[in-house]
Amino acid sequence: MASAVRAARTQLQKLSTCQIYAVQNNSRVISAKVDNRRRYSHYEHVYNNAFMKSKTKPDEFWAEAAENISWMKKFDKVLDNSNPPFSKWFVGGQLNTCYNAIDRHVEQGYGDHVAVIHDSPVTNTQQKITFAQLQDQVSRFAGALTKHGVKKGEVVLIYMPMIPEAIIAMLACARIGAVHSLVFGGFAAKELSTRIAHAEPKVIVSANCGIEPGRVVSYKPILDEAIQLSGFQPNACLIYNRTCSEASGLPLPAADMTSGRDYDFVEELSTSQPHDCVPVDATDPVYLLYTSGTTGLPKAVVRPSGGHAVALHWSMWNIYGMRPREVWWAASDLGWVVGHSYICYAPLLHGNTTVIFEGKPVGTPDAGVFFRVLEEHEVSSMFVAPTALRAIRREDPDAVLSKKYTPKKFRGLFVAGEHCDHETMEWARDILHKPILDNWWQTETGWAITSTCVGLANHLYPPPGVAGKPVPGYDVKVIRDDGSECIDDELGNIVVKLPLPPGTFSTLYKADERFRDVYFKKFPGYYDTMDAGFRDHLGNIAVMARADDVINVAGHRLSTGQLEEVMLELNELAECAVVGVKDSLKGQIPIGLCVLKAGVTKPHDEIIASVVKQVRDHIGPVASFKKAVIVHKLPKTRSGKIARNTIAAMADGKPFKIPVTIEDAGVYPDIKRALQGIGLAPDVVEEQKAMKV
Repeated sequence: MASAVRAARTQLQKLSTCQIYAVQNNSRVISAKVDNRRRYSHYEHVYNNAFMKSKTKPDEFWAEAAENISWMKKFDKVLDNSNPPFSKWFVGGQLNTCYNAIDRHVEQGYGDHVAVIHDSPVTNTQQKITFAQLQDQVSRFAGALTKHGVKKGEVVLIYMPMIPEAIIAMLACARIGAVHSLVFGGFAAKELSTRIAHAEPKVIVSANCGIEPGRVVSYKPILDEAIQLSGFQPNACLIYNRTCSEASGLPLPAADMTSGRDYDFVEELSTSQPHDCVPVDATDPVYLLYTSGTTGLPKAVVRPSGGHAVALHWSMWNIYGMRPREVWWAASDLGWVVGHSYICYAPLLHGNTTVIFEGKPVGTPDAGVFFRVLEEHEVSSMFVAPTALRAIRREDPDAVLSKKYTPKKFRGLFVAGEHCDHETMEWARDILHKPILDNWWQTETGWAITSTCVGLANHLYPPPGVAGKPVPGYDVKVIRDDGSECIDDELGNIVVKLPLPPGTFSTLYKADERFRDVYFKKFPGYYDTMDAGFRDHLGNIAVMARADDVINVAGHRLSTGQLEEVMLELNELAECAVVGVKDSLKGQIPIGLCVLKAGVTKPHDEIIASVVKQVRDHIGPVASFKKAVIVHKLPKTRSGKIARNTIAAMADGKPFKIPVTIEDAGVYPDIKRALQGIGLAPDVVEEQKAMKV
């Protein structure tokens, strides 16, 4: 069967883009040309065969995928599932992730191929780094880390902006078998300190500052305060000093260096000897990543090296349809799991050029910047959060700026991070004239749980509103609270039957019991994703909300995503959010928050009336949707997720704490005023202190 699958894949790769993605502009059906239907029906078997093999013969399936990775010692056993949920993949095998991501491409003659493109509209600079250049810099920085005492298995914490030096530090850690913990550069000292105290890094790698539109964010003072708060002292801090030339004349403060602890990144790199790749057990961690929802005791997922390399390499063609040497862009931050998996590791493991983008979807300089990057760097495929598309749509609803660019090599856009409404998806498709495909995954899994897999050809007719079918390796179920399986289109808990595939987390750092209790205790034998959604009659999964965002209205379970999708069908709305608030009669009722597109002049009361009618007409009276407000912006984390729980707490008059990952905490007073206008958001004790605005 494996040979038949490979033959079908080869034939699929020969199809032209228009043959694969012939699309009608239809809000309900994405259809291929009639004369290609017979051909496509054959290729759908590729996905079905791959999925069934991964389910019934996982050892054989993943052993075949592992052939694409260079092993220093071949594994003795593909899967050890003797102690669930602590499954182990490629037991006995040894490899080095950095070697697979850089050195082997150089050895195969691709040293002059561009590995990294750094595009920074906030500094008006660009840089291209070849695989050979990356190999030299990474090997030398690996030498610098060892010079400062870092050994195999020890932790290095990285706190940097979106610059190539961050990837150099990540790969240098992998090169010597050290475990990196990259912390998002937007965190303040307190949150950074909790991660330092928990991870106890031997060395910290940071920078003097980050640069955002119109302002400079000083990282070094934050780091100094965080180290003091943590009570832990690293052996050394290696600090990259950005210069004024990098920022096109912006005044950049040089880092205040602590004698005996702080060292200059560039000087250490240039004076250190190159270090060879160190063999690492497949079950050893390549990195720790703290979840964005960390509160109280820190929660860091542990990513095992072998499964991580195998799964991410496999995903680049089979899920995203990327061929080696093509340009890939994941428009995320390195601090999030998308940045780890699809800015740094997956594209380099697969031999692709990866784009590091330092900017915003709007305002750097305008809402056309994403399209400029696609054209200028000849990007083949892109990964983006739906919130970025909504921001572009809000600023440029008629796509005037995007029409200045023609990305000739672009084949498709993949969205993830939150539910993507079909209005936004169709708007983007109308502009790009390419498929806009949703997929769904989590920090814990490290790669897609569900997707419309391009390389496996189940991408032909994805209906709007779904996140694709289960990716091979993930046996996804939708179940009720009692564990029974839901029928088609019934809202339930999305879970994955054990064992989880390679590349997913193996445990929580220093917290094995918490790992078991949080993710596997509620539904024995399954991984609890804590997301809610449904399965359609075709086997597609629709992820509608976090399980705690499901609203229970008089016993009827409604998802926030379902209500928001209906609201966004109104032309005046750029984006929206729905939260549940307490109601003495029905338990909960939904409240809508609406953000208007630029240039909308229609009276607000008419828009609100249309929103209420829209929900009533499409969902019905059961939703009890009667109240909505118009606000300027929604509170979002820097990864694009809407902080619905803080809105709901405000509406109910409860104290709450603004998450440290919120992009702009200044949106809350406007939301409070709007909610008070409809009789919600009463004053609470120490409210201003809780809001911090």
